[in-house]
Amino acid sequence: MATVIEMPKLGNTVEECFLTAWRKQEGEAVSPGEVLADIETDKSVFELTAPVGGVLLARFFDAGALVPVYTPVCVVGDAGESVEPFRPEAVPATSAAQEGGGVGAGVAPRAGVRPPEQLPGSAATPSHPGGGNEMPVHLTPRARRYQREHGLSGDVPAGSGPGGRVLEADLRALRHTSPAAPATVDTAVSVPEVPALRAEASALRPAAGRTQLSVVRRTIAKRLRESRAQTVQYTLHTSANAASLLALRRRLKAVPETSGITIGDLVACCTIRALLEVPEMNAELIDGALEVHRGVHLAFACDTPRGLLVPVVHDSQNLSLRRLSQRIKELTAQALAGSIAADDLAGGTFTITNLGSLGIEVFTPVLNPPQVAVLGVDTIQVKPVRKPDGNLEFIDVIGLSLTVDHQVVDGAPGARFLALVRDKVERAEAVCTT
Repeated sequence: MATVIEMPKLGNTVEECFLTAWRKQEGEAVSPGEVLADIETDKSVFELTAPVGGVLLARFFDAGALVPVYTPVCVVGDAGESVEPFRPEAVPATSAAQEGGGVGAGVAPRAGVRPPEQLPGSAATPSHPGGGNEMPVHLTPRARRYQREHGLSGDVPAGSGPGGRVLEADLRALRHTSPAAPATVDTAVSVPEVPALRAEASALRPAAGRTQLSVVRRTIAKRLRESRAQTVQYTLHTSANAASLLALRRRLKAVPETSGITIGDLVACCTIRALLEVPEMNAELIDGALEVHRGVHLAFACDTPRGLLVPVVHDSQNLSLRRLSQRIKELTAQALAGSIAADDLAGGTFTITNLGSLGIEVFTPVLNPPQVAVLGVDTIQVKPVRKPDGNLEFIDVIGLSLTVDHQVVDGAPGARFLALVRDKVERAEAVCTT
């Protein structure tokens, strides 16, 4: 029986995927779970696998196509079966010409498939040796994102992708190897001596004038608007004595196996323990119903060159402190590299966002709907407190900011939960080592 394989929806905001390369030819035998093709979104790269075994009867798109999600990509079945019921309808060749070219040499684009965008300022580059026809330079989704994020403009050679498509790697290499000529390098820009900033300093002059937001940036903006429109948010602020946190951190740092555990990891550990005691904060408001979760699927805000991503540590309550820290670092590295799986960006039930490492003393986190709460972690600072004898004592405190959806959590329950988190933090040595 023929089985149609569609382009998967790899995340809530993904509308189309780039078909990077085929791993199987038509007529080849495939096994269940075998990789058929490589695909990518603006965030990451994935593999398209066969759900069943059989023969690859038909491939409906060439490598290099931008394919909308849920569109049939190929068919696996028994030799000789018809694939016509699954084939996407073709569009007239005249439409392809009007849209600027097909998805492959001499192939008209199929319905719903749009040609990739061209790099501004390079309507046709380069011409073939000997004066052949000029080919337009097209960018993959990840290349478009990279171009917008770094403000790149100007002519580029044909890329290394299928049909000369420009890949992210092509633009990255061009950006870092371009000669420092006055026409292309902004020598007036002074880059602070910070490694993260140096790595992102552009070697090319940003395009003048208005710049379109990247796909990721537009998605973040859309989600924030939805967060404000769909929820009733209020934020509570408190501070916790950080003595136990700092003492535990010093102990862990002295042991090579745990030296990488951070203050943020310890606060995450304390928060997970608090959520187990107050499960109604580990919940989502979906279609007017509160869905309380047993497992703490801890999401954490991650700043990446592509914008804010929110990886998820699934079932974090089952992890040791050391494994929790390792998992956070693994997901962070994948998010920064753009290789994080779609499943690792979905399913969060509570979010932590940490700006303490940037010296922020207090801020207002924004909810990540349908979650009902998000915890902000502030910096550690010195604060005077009055002792029982009336004298002042200066101690290290860490700020905690909790934003809650008032639709389901009133002020007093929210304050009690934040007080519980504060208590856990102040007893971190006992909470996170048992």
